[in-house]
Amino acid sequence: MVDAFVFPGQGSQSVGMQADLAEAYPEVRETWAEASDVLGFDLWVLVQQGPSEQVDQTTVTQPAMLAAGVSAYRAFVAAGGAQPKVVAGHSLGEYSALVAAGCIAFADAMRVVKRRAELMQTAVPAGDGAMAAVLGLDDEALMQVCADVANGEVVEAVNFNAPGQVVIAGHAAAVARAIEAAKAVGARRAIPLPVSVPSHSSLMREAGKTLAESLADVAVSPPQITAIGATDALEYADADGIRDRLSRQVYSPVQWVRTSGAIIDAGVDRVVECGPGKVLAGLQRRIDRKVPVATLDSKSGLEAALN
Repeated sequence: MVDAFVFPGQGSQSVGMQADLAEAYPEVRETWAEASDVLGFDLWVLVQQGPSEQVDQTTVTQPAMLAAGVSAYRAFVAAGGAQPKVVAGHSLGEYSALVAAGCIAFADAMRVVKRRAELMQTAVPAGDGAMAAVLGLDDEALMQVCADVANGEVVEAVNFNAPGQVVIAGHAAAVARAIEAAKAVGARRAIPLPVSVPSHSSLMREAGKTLAESLADVAVSPPQITAIGATDALEYADADGIRDRLSRQVYSPVQWVRTSGAIIDAGVDRVVECGPGKVLAGLQRRIDRKVPVATLDSKSGLEAALN
């Protein structure tokens, strides 16, 4: 079985995530302990106990999703799972993918993600930004809706997740207008997302540019396995290119449909979602149902993927 591993980002977090994995695989708690040492607080306890409002704050969510993705990956490999042929990550998940590809040490990635989350949170005051998933409109129609209701504010299509499933982000009031306008022109659903910043929108441009300063000090190596960037669906290569694309992805749309196509073109037999939830597995089924999927979101999921 030739696998591609894909790593989820914000939106897949939940209070109590990975509790059963941690009981079965010591690599999980070891990874979270390493994360906590970098952060200076017990990330595991916070995520296990909640409340969800705190877990959904980007300064908690981003480090937590990095720890979750890497810990699931480590548990799978330690249990005898084969190394994937290719890795990719959705938004924040790109950091987990680059750790798995040997590009960035986990502790270094956690330091950068901590800074990334802080910059993104302060770029737009809490409550001023929002994101929403819009289902049932084609890309062009939704982008036109955003342009029509912006009224001098920012609302943009930022995650092209699957045909007819696109996430918008920007100023909270503009996102609310776009939700109603999208429904009026035929969207099946429009769902606000549990995130505290408008990721991948142009409101994050300054945060991305400042993040480049932190990335400049991080040791980065070329990938040991194929790693695909989700803002352009191209392979990561040299260290400087990795740093540049990580800074730009903060304010650049996620092209997940194209990324999924690049993953399949790499010649894999299965796509494995490595982390909590089943968001990316669901997207893969919408994009190309011929490719089998597996999830490492639980002990049973990991065991099924191994077998």
